[in-house]
Amino acid sequence: MKNLNKDIERHYLKEGLFEAILNRLNNQNIDLGAVKRSDIAGVDEFHVRGASVSRELAELIHINGLKVLDVGCGLGGPCRMLVDEFNCNVTGIDLSAEFIKTARALSKLVRLDQRTDFVVGDASNLPFEDSSFDVVWTQHVQMNIPDKKRFYSEIKRVLKPEGLFLYYDIFISKDITIEYPMPWASSSDHSFLFNSNEMGLILNELGCKCLRATNQTEAGIEYFDVLIARLKDFGPPNMGLNVLMGESTKPKLLNLLEHLKNGALILESGVYKKESS
Repeated sequence: MKNLNKDIERHYLKEGLFEAILNRLNNQNIDLGAVKRSDIAGVDEFHVRGASVSRELAELIHINGLKVLDVGCGLGGPCRMLVDEFNCNVTGIDLSAEFIKTARALSKLVRLDQRTDFVVGDASNLPFEDSSFDVVWTQHVQMNIPDKKRFYSEIKRVLKPEGLFLYYDIFISKDITIEYPMPWASSSDHSFLFNSNEMGLILNELGCKCLRATNQTEAGIEYFDVLIARLKDFGPPNMGLNVLMGESTKPKLLNLLEHLKNGALILESGVYKKESS
């Protein structure tokens, strides 16, 4: 598992990430003493549809003021949104030390560092006490995790009784060969796709009840169609996911889009509730 984690961390590694973001802000003549969350929104949410879907996810429940754990938080964009717009108490955890270092620096840059906390750690071995959070939240993370039961068991463990699990994820839908690279993996060696029904079975066995599930695939396809058209017409944006993925951005996004269109993969969001024992 340690070797796998190291391989996955290397897949996402982009050294000097915060400095690269600062340079791009400078290129836009943005005052580094007055950076807003919107100035970095194109890069700090590493999932399909970015900030808009994070806000939708938050609005599925009455999340205001709750204590939230973001598992696989990346650069911390959703954490900052939850703190800033919903007055949540938020902790983010990610396997990537570079992502966590950047998340802390970005929170300081937009003056939210006193209200966000970021930890380097393994989603399958969360370093938190039982029943620590009102909400656990995850977006596009489980595809890198082979032991799904352990992953969801840890989420359930750190949730308070009656706590809520919010997810927005990529699932396999057809039993066909998936072509790589993808945003989360350069090859099948580091990709552990499964379907949402299997997730539901695991969560039900753990004592979690599905409150809602929504197929987000069409919305994701529309988002990518617009994004790819812009890339063709105008090239990579100054502040976008290309900052994270570099020259591999286009083939990864095109592969994901093709698999969403042919039905091999789906996007789904939803809410589960940890039932009282």
